[in-house]
Amino acid sequence: MSNNTKGIKMIYVFTHKITSRVRFAFNLIFRDLMQIEYEIITKRKEFEEKDGVKISYTLNPIGNSFFVRSKPLLFEQGINDQDINMIPFHRTKAFFCVGGNSMFPFDVFAASFYLASRYEEYLPHKKDHFNRFDADQSLAFKEDFLHQPVINIWVNKLVTSLKELYPDFKIPERNYKFITTIDVDNAYAYKEKGFVRTIMGYSKSLFTLDFKDFKDRTKTLLGLQKDPYDTFDYQEKLVKEKKLTFIYFFLLGDYGVNDKNIPVANTNFQALIKSISDHSKIGIHPSFASNTSFNKLEKEVGRLSKIINREIWRSRQHFLKVNLPETYRNLIELDITDDFTMGYASSYGFRAGICTPFYFYDLDLEIETNLKVHPFAIMEGTLKYYMGIGPDHAMAHYRRLIDEVKMVNGNFISLWHNDSLNNYKQWKGWRSVFEEMIEYGMEEG
Repeated sequence: MSNNTKGIKMIYVFTHKITSRVRFAFNLIFRDLMQIEYEIITKRKEFEEKDGVKISYTLNPIGNSFFVRSKPLLFEQGINDQDINMIPFHRTKAFFCVGGNSMFPFDVFAASFYLASRYEEYLPHKKDHFNRFDADQSLAFKEDFLHQPVINIWVNKLVTSLKELYPDFKIPERNYKFITTIDVDNAYAYKEKGFVRTIMGYSKSLFTLDFKDFKDRTKTLLGLQKDPYDTFDYQEKLVKEKKLTFIYFFLLGDYGVNDKNIPVANTNFQALIKSISDHSKIGIHPSFASNTSFNKLEKEVGRLSKIINREIWRSRQHFLKVNLPETYRNLIELDITDDFTMGYASSYGFRAGICTPFYFYDLDLEIETNLKVHPFAIMEGTLKYYMGIGPDHAMAHYRRLIDEVKMVNGNFISLWHNDSLNNYKQWKGWRSVFEEMIEYGMEEG
């Protein structure tokens, strides 16, 4: 890995003890965010003899190096309640503050580890009605910084502080990325459902006196109008015209209470998946039921692989259902390398406090894994269903998040569904939000 510096090849970091947590925190901050090489040194004399950018991460400063006083977290094992006091910092907040002669006001390595490892999700907490860790249980929600990628902000400030001591220090420039993801929970509203589900649909329309639904179903099945959930041609046109990055996640679980996509054996559904894989990236959308069944997960990954005749290495959990560390361990077992579930259903923002990809750290095993986590910032259903925000006011929230990500040159990842782009029934007006988000998101920062 190279960096554009005048003779400065890497950062030398002194610490009194190397642990898996220390390595992960340094990897996150130096390798993944600064994109620069580093070397850990535990012998004081060797550290003092080094020339270049030097950080001492310990209890007392060493020579004229940049000193960050360490908190105990990265040198502990197991999960313990942490003493967290917030301080205002730059344009956001921080915690694990340190006093004395530390050249940074808080332990940026421990704080970044706490958020990125999802430490708080291993602590006792109240689950939501889908047995998920909910946003309102998080430190970021309680302290009102969920809407900010705080780790990115902290690290940018750390770079600025290092430059004050080492004027020749530079890091490679990171490029802002705009990525749209589509979860295909239900490819069609009426088509390809099979005889029994179609009859049940008609019965429900009659029972609820929803004659528009009855009429639309009939016209769709007779080929007189397009299925309202079939927005795939519209999406493909956008991808090609605007050169967008779209990633699709297909639900291929067996039919169940929370899993209601088209039957996997349906050849038209399979043809749709193959067609989309020709112009966009795709991944598996593990079913709700698979979250507690490795065998079901394995079967679903195999189904998608067979349909497109390729290995599957991307995923996003249906219902955003992540139970750490089990959910991610199961993905790793099936050679999934990239997961896009890191976000909340009930609130938008940055669940792990970061808007760039990072690697999952298994706190039970105390190891950094090879599963790359891609945090998303916002799901359209969060605004509509959880926050009660309509299309007329939605764009302000997208702008807020896009601005935050652009300021740190991160990845803005949004989550949409094919049925929310149809300008139909409850989603009327949301297609224009989608298009405005794309225009704003694609603008130069």
